[in-house]
Amino acid sequence: MDMRQITPHFYAAPQIAPEDMADIVAAGIKLVLCNRPDGEVPPSHQCAAIQAAAEAAGLEFAVQPLTHQTMTAEVIATNRALMDRCDGPVLAYCASGTRSTIAWALAAAQDMPADDIIEAARGGGYDLTHLGPTLVAVAQMKR
Repeated sequence: MDMRQITPHFYAAPQIAPEDMADIVAAGIKLVLCNRPDGEVPPSHQCAAIQAAAEAAGLEFAVQPLTHQTMTAEVIATNRALMDRCDGPVLAYCASGTRSTIAWALAAAQDMPADDIIEAARGGGYDLTHLGPTLVAVAQMKR
């Protein structure tokens, strides 16, 4: 499993599997957030299978599928609300972890400087440099 720490409270990962739950629990994760639509994966890795394994391991689980078309302000706000209500680290996953990291970045732009967001994502292996102007625009909309 390729779990990448972006901040102390947020981790992103490419597709996870039911057998990854012991490692996820050992990392201190409290909430697993599925950002991957079921249509992208076989039944063994669809959200119901991952959710059953996560809950059996004592983890919270939430489903918020993201595509380029569904990454709207409302969906980003819902994603953030799910993370904010969690009392501990969150692991969000999708195909590569990029969509999950972008969704986190767009939500974080409300209260974190764009350069800090880009650097945090880079530390986890995700290059969001191209989002710099968008992150600045999101921050300005919140003021």
